Amino acid sequence: MTDELLPTDYQSFLHSIKTRVQQAQFQAVLTVNKELILLYWYIGKEILIRQEKEGWGANVIGRLSRDLHAAFPQMKGFSPRNLGYMKAFAQTYTDETFLQQPAAKIPWFHHCVLLDRVKDDHDQR
Repeated sequence: MTDELLPTDYQSFLHSIKTRVQQAQFQAVLTVNKELILLYWYIGKEILIRQEKEGWGANVIGRLSRDLHAAFPQMKGFSPRNLGYMKAFAQTYTDETFLQQPAAKIPWFHHCVLLDRVKDDHDQR
């Protein structure tokens, strides 16, 4: 179909559809990020609870990492180091309602950087 056969408002129509697709893509990314943040917080909280109540040691985190990798080989983020971040994240943000809004909008990597910086600042005192 040539441009001369298109309706006069076609370019405007196309632009509005492209804008809506981009908005939907952005919303999808935000939703996925929020769910990932909540998942990581939950995992960290559960590790904390079990360490406190059942005396779990660091060896359990290594085993949990291996078992999660085996169960979800397509997912990244279950390294022992990242599980440690999840634990620190749950220790830092004890109120889940806070995660529903501001914290859920920040990508996981940025949370890890913040946790490292806060820890480093605390250690230097």
